[in-house]
Amino acid sequence: MSSKIERDQGRFNQIIRGKIKKELRRYMTRGELIGKKGRDLVSIPVPQVDIPHFKYETRRLGGVGQGEGEPGTPIGRGDAEPGQGAGEAPGEHILEVDLSLEELAKILGEELELPHIEPRGKKNIVNEKDRYTGIRQVGPESLRHFKRTYKAALRRQLATGTYDPDNPIIIPIQEDKRYRSWKLTKEPESNAVILYVMDVSGSMGDEQKEIVRIESFWIDTWLRSQYKGIESRYIIHDAVAREVDSHTFYHTRESGGTIISSAYELCNRLIDAHYSPAEWNIYLFHFSDGDNWYGDTDKCLSILEHQLLPKVNLFCYGQVRSFYGSGQFKTELDEYFLDEENVVTSEINNKEEIYDSIKEFLGKGK
Repeated sequence: MSSKIERDQGRFNQIIRGKIKKELRRYMTRGELIGKKGRDLVSIPVPQVDIPHFKYETRRLGGVGQGEGEPGTPIGRGDAEPGQGAGEAPGEHILEVDLSLEELAKILGEELELPHIEPRGKKNIVNEKDRYTGIRQVGPESLRHFKRTYKAALRRQLATGTYDPDNPIIIPIQEDKRYRSWKLTKEPESNAVILYVMDVSGSMGDEQKEIVRIESFWIDTWLRSQYKGIESRYIIHDAVAREVDSHTFYHTRESGGTIISSAYELCNRLIDAHYSPAEWNIYLFHFSDGDNWYGDTDKCLSILEHQLLPKVNLFCYGQVRSFYGSGQFKTELDEYFLDEENVVTSEINNKEEIYDSIKEFLGKGK
């Protein structure tokens, strides 16, 4: 009975998974999804799928329990205004499904056809694991292998003629006992660091920051499914760059001008101080509206070409549309790094284009 229930539950989960895949582009535009993120789960609202259930017979249960009443007295109308009547449209039934971030990443990868990432670097930290590799005749009772012990005792009793089929009691002695054995194995861990950089100058408004927040969530979800350990660092800049925590990153707004090179210089210092390219997989995502101080763009291109690009797996620039931004910086990047494999740029005009932007950023599998 339980196996049948598990099969039915599995089929139900597949139906839900299919609905999420079908509507993934729409879900990727919803900022409230991020707010529901737990430690390992995220709640996704999907149209409710009605599961068959028992319903009690109501015809013999009497009235609604409002007293004797008078013929013609309306029942159960509540506080509705006269003349409103009942609506004819069905209500919207929503079911919130808890989905693991690992499963969400799998759906994202399948739907966007993202290739799996081949890690470039190995971090110096080595993870030690106990692996049970065999059986031995000595060990703690907590590791006793009951099935192997039973077989050894049965074999001994059969060999010595002490086994009685009419009274099949098997009593292990010390020489019959078998214990799991283990050995310590060392595995290098593939780790990555994501450097999120955002322009917070006066031309970047709340709408632009919301797009960055949503896109960063999905980027994080995918990359965390590809690496055992991952770190995220957050840098904001207007005319000056500084490192902040994630909350400050998404909620800061300045009124100054824009000097992008200040952020790239800070990224380079962080990498040199903490993240050797030989040991780390490094991802740099920069979001801006494309405005930059006149004369600074050449410096940005030089820092990218000679310092950052040789160290990072991928540099992604997302240009978020703003009524105040010129959008020129993406054009400069595209022309200068036309044939550069680890440079990807994307134009994000609204939330609906987050889906395509992520596919552009992560579609190379670097």
